[in-house]
Parts: sequence; C-alpha cells; structure tokens
Amino acid sequence: MNFLNTIKAQLVITFLGLSSIMAFCQTTSFENETQTLISRLDSVLVESIVSNQDNSSASAKDLLEYYKTRNSVKHPINRKSENTRITEKELKYATDALEHVFVGQPAYPAHFCGDDINWNSRPVPDKEWVWQLNRMYFWNAMGKVYADTNDERYAKEWCAQLIDWTQKNPRDIDHDYAWRSIEAGIRGRSWTGLFQQFLSSEHFTKEVLVAFLNSCYDHAEFLMTKYSSGSNWSLMEAEGLAFIAFTFPEFKNSEQWKTEALRRFSIEINKQVYTDGHQRELAMGYHIGCINWFYRTYDLAKLNGVQDAFPLSFISTLEKMCEVPMKICLPDGTNAQFGDSWAGQPGQHSNSFQKWSKLFNREDFLYMASDGEKGLMPEKTAYALKESGIYSLRSGWNNDAVCMVLKNGEDGGAHCQPDNGTFTLYAGGRTLMPDSGSYIYSGNPEGRNWFRQTKAHQTLTLDGKNSAFAPTLLKWQPGTDLDILVVENESYANLTHRRFVFFIDKKYFVIVDEAIGTAIGDVNIHFQLAPGNAIFNSSDFSVRSDFNDGWNVFVRSTKQKGLSLNEEEGKVSFKYTEKESRPAFSYNLKKTNEQQNIRFATIVAPYENEIPDIKIKRINSSGNNSNKLQILLNEKGIERIINCEL
Repeated sequence: MNFLNTIKAQLVITFLGLSSIMAFCQTTSFENETQTLISRLDSVLVESIVSNQDNSSASAKDLLEYYKTRNSVKHPINRKSENTRITEKELKYATDALEHVFVGQPAYPAHFCGDDINWNSRPVPDKEWVWQLNRMYFWNAMGKVYADTNDERYAKEWCAQLIDWTQKNPRDIDHDYAWRSIEAGIRGRSWTGLFQQFLSSEHFTKEVLVAFLNSCYDHAEFLMTKYSSGSNWSLMEAEGLAFIAFTFPEFKNSEQWKTEALRRFSIEINKQVYTDGHQRELAMGYHIGCINWFYRTYDLAKLNGVQDAFPLSFISTLEKMCEVPMKICLPDGTNAQFGDSWAGQPGQHSNSFQKWSKLFNREDFLYMASDGEKGLMPEKTAYALKESGIYSLRSGWNNDAVCMVLKNGEDGGAHCQPDNGTFTLYAGGRTLMPDSGSYIYSGNPEGRNWFRQTKAHQTLTLDGKNSAFAPTLLKWQPGTDLDILVVENESYANLTHRRFVFFIDKKYFVIVDEAIGTAIGDVNIHFQLAPGNAIFNSSDFSVRSDFNDGWNVFVRSTKQKGLSLNEEEGKVSFKYTEKESRPAFSYNLKKTNEQQNIRFATIVAPYENEIPDIKIKRINSSGNNSNKLQILLNEKGIERIINCEL
C-alpha cells in the first residue's frame, strides 16, 4: 500500500512538473512572440503606447487597448456599423465552421477537418479545394454573422482558429499549400476586415492580437518578395500588401509596403488592360475580379485621404473597364462565359453598376443597375472591343433582346481557350447557343481539356485540331437594319478562317465562313445549342432547338456539293465541376487541294413562334471579281432581298 502511494505521489509530481513545463513554454513562447512584434513596430509609436517594454504581458495588453480604441485608420468594413445582409449560404458557412466543417472550393461539399484542425485536408483530388480552404471563406462568413448578431460563439471560435492556423502554418516549404502568393494576398485583404469585425469581442485577447499582427507582418514581407507581373495574381498580391500597409501603419515597414503596392497597381493597370477596357485574359469572371482588385485598393486609399497616389489615367482606365460588362454581357446580365468564366446569374452585376454609377457619375451605369427603371439607356446596340477582339450585336436593351457576342482575340493565357471565331447567342430571355464554359481547373485534366478544345466551340477546325491565336478585324459596320462584322484568324499553318456576320433587321444572323489557304484536310464549322432537345434534318442541312415554350433557334447551312451534317458530342458547364449534355453538330467539307477555298453560308435565326423564311443565294460577279451574298427574306408574305458584299 505504501508502495502504491509512493508511485501515485511520483505520478502527481511528474504531472505537475509537465504542466509547469508546458505553462513555462507557453509563457516563454508568448513573451518571444510579443517581443518579435514590438521589434516590428515603429519604435517611437511603441514608446508612446507601451508603458513597460520589459513586461511582455503588459506590453501586449497596452497594444490591445491601443487598437481597440484607435480611430485614425479608415477601413471599408466598419465594425460599429456593418449593416450587411447575411445570406443563408453565409450563415451555413459560419455555423458549420463552429464545428470545424469548412468550405474549400465552394463547388464541393463542406468537409470536417478534425477536432484538431488539419489545414492540409484534401477530401477531393482537386488542389483548388485545399488552396481555397486556406483563403478561409468561412471566416469571412463568421465575421459578417458576428458583426450582425454579436453572438460570441463566432468570435470565440474564430480567435481559436486564427491562433491554430498561425501556429500550424509557418511560411516554409512544408506548408506551401497555404502559402501560394495568391492565397497570401487574399488573406492580406480579408484578414484586415476580420480584424475590424472581431476586435471588439472579449475573446480577442492580447494573445490573439500578437499572433494576428505577427502573421500580418509575415504576410506583407512575403508579398514583397512575390510579384507575378502581367497576371491577375499580381493584383491579389498587391491588394493584400496594400490592405495590411494601410490598416496597420504602426509597422515600421508599412510605408514601404504601401509604396510598393500602389506602384504595382499603377504598372499593372497599363500592362493588363487593353485600351478598349478589357482585361487581357478575356474571361469575364477575371475581368470583374480585376476591377474589384483595382477599385478596392483605390477606395481604401481614398478613405485614408491618399487617392492622389493614383494617377488620373488609373481612374479613366478603371472606368473603361467598368463599361465592358455593359457592352458585352448578355441582356439578362449573364456572361458569355468565354474562357474560364461561367454564365452566372441574371442581374449579377447590378450592385456593381450601382457603385460604379456613383463613382463615375454615369447614367448608363445607373440604367444597368436598375434594370432600366432609372438612368439613361446606353446609346448603342453594337459594340466593338477591337483590341480585345470581342464584339456584341443586339436588338435593344430589354431582357428579351436578340444578342450575339463573338470572340476573336489574342492569346489571353491560361484562362483563355483556343476558340477564336466562337460566339454566344441569346434571345427572348434564353441563351440559345451558349459557349461551352471550362468545367474544372485541377484534378481532372482530361475533363478540362475537353472543354478547352476548339471543336467544342462555335467555330472552324481543320482535322478537328485546336486552332492558334492570330486575329484580325477586317470590317466593323453597325447600321440601322444591317450590322456587319468581318473577322479572320490564322487558325492553322497555311489556313485562315474568315468569318462574316450579318445581323439582319436586328433579328436574324447570316454567317459566312471561309477557309483560305493551301492546307488540305477536313474543314468543319461547329455549332452547339443549349441543353434540351433538337431536331435534325439532314435533307436540308438544318438543326433547330425544340423548347416547348419561349424562343428557339434555327440553324441551316446552304446546300453545296460535298456538304455533310454531322451530329457531335456536346457538353456545357455553367458551374464549376458541373457539366451536362447538349445538342452539337458540324458542317463538313473536304479540302482536297491547295488551290481550293472552302465557304459555308449559314442561317442562325432565333425565333419565338414560326421558323423564319430565310434563304441564301450566292452571286458571283465576274465584272469586278467580287462576291455578293443575296439574302431572301419573307416575312408575312412580304419578300425582301438583301445584298451583302463578301
């Protein structure tokens, strides 16, 4: 019995010893972290704030009091008056996060990352999941819910998770999943907002402050070493750097960070944006993202009285960028989803147009923001972004308007697709011929490559191969009853694709495609419809959609020797990781000798009730060696002839 008591006593002593050691280590670690933080702050400021620099606990307490009462820095998120509506999705993100059920890439289900959080969780092969896990979208949701409700559960858990992440994710090669520069930049901005939202909580202790500020410093110093010039990454890098610098001017290096961030923005807006306003990647999602990255930092500088750090050309270019979705989005506000973009939701840009209408005092932006109830209708119905190679033709500005958006641009990089000549067709509130989309980024290279291939777009291929980027605008002639667009692309070695688009009476399209050059092989013009049924008629080379209600589209290529109509595999993706089948087809002609040029003449006619009576007749004028296209249009018994030059 005495022996057992002795053992128990030794175990108790050992346990108390281990507890003391752990407590000592934690205390020592906190003291070291606090001293590290103080060494990173402006020394003059520290002297005015901290009463006893030799006492780490007291120093951290003084710093916490300073930040809780500081009002010298302005931030777009004001913790005292957030007043932001919480969506159901955000509430679920935030509430799930209390149980460590986190959202990574939002297209995938949320995932339990363990009681002891694993920030490198990989529930799916797609690397986007773990990368976006470390952007902490759920933290943003927790911040909004806490600011709206003052429910301390969210603040307590966020503070615990913040310390957990900083301890488990030092900036080294073993944690590169968390330290790509894009994630660091995104955190650099979002964390400053979270600071605003959670700072007033009783759970935002001196320990949280020290961990948070030290990590912000590490982020900024890291971002100073990363500059992905020419890429949208550079804007996220600069934005994160700018938000940390503006929000925490107490850091001794903050002025250097701020100067570098603003320098990069001034460089990149000239490098990444065409003179017509479109961002060079030619994908609407990234274009809108770039507007936001440019605008948010400008707005932050303006809030803090240093907007003059941006040149006037920066603001004029930003305004030009904001015109782009007005000019080339579809009538319901969805995107043509060229490249790595998705259609999105109707009216998705309304809030942005509202903000831009105030920033630039634009009545046409107000019109777009209010669905035509306020402001002034845009002046034109046809727009050419000539440098970008994107063109829009529409019948009007109501949601039922007929609209075609065509792309024929330079290589925009990894988020662009080899699809020059492709188009999206919309009419009667329905996208009748959508672009294929991009489906996925990582984890399924075969799936991504399928959606990128040229033959999955509404354009020409030679032997089914992917085309090159070598665009030219030959003619742009908007008119009252006839709009004309002529573009070409040197799609293959020794083969140029020339496409004529005639928009007749703001109702119908006639498209003439020419394959010009010495190359030989199978020449196909590909078309794809929206998901649904389609009716094929091989005898007259026509295909039409077959929706029971609303608008449909009729496609017919003019008969000629050797022409064939072929049904193809069709897919479309409107959301990340989601795809669905759709009707797809092509018209084929064989180019058998070097002197032969190929020409297709195709009617693309949206309609609501009856299939339009349109015929195409080619006229070869030997007198001047020019070609003319004669279009015969019969509406309600009235026949018209429209002659078009080729």
